[in-house]
Amino acid sequence: MTGLDPSTPRPSAITLHQASKVLEIAFDDGCRFELPCEYLRVYSPSAEVRGHGPGQETLQTGKREVGISAIEAVGHYAIRPTFTDGHASGIYSWDYLYDLGERQDELWRRYLDTLAAAGASRDPGPEPAAKPRGGCGAP
Repeated sequence: MTGLDPSTPRPSAITLHQASKVLEIAFDDGCRFELPCEYLRVYSPSAEVRGHGPGQETLQTGKREVGISAIEAVGHYAIRPTFTDGHASGIYSWDYLYDLGERQDELWRRYLDTLAAAGASRDPGPEPAAKPRGGCGAP
């Protein structure tokens, strides 16, 4: 999780739009971000997603339809959403949410590129089987 920077703007309103699966966050500096639940889920700050260090990240696949079923306040500095796929261990500080909002286009493109490179999908369901690599009797 990004550190808790006291200069980061604080949310003035947080609205969960269930139908569109978007978390709308207005900050006290006038910025407002619409963060899709899928985006928040794949960039969860939890160790389950990010690992415990560089290179330990777990690519999140099949999250296109994920929503948020509940949001819990964590002190005066963060929220902990419960996603409809059961994930609930990510604590999203205000500065992390602000960063996700500011860098949404860049981070989303990076995620889509990583999915494509892995031959993975945003859609739920089984991932395609790995292609055979050749060897005895292989074409």
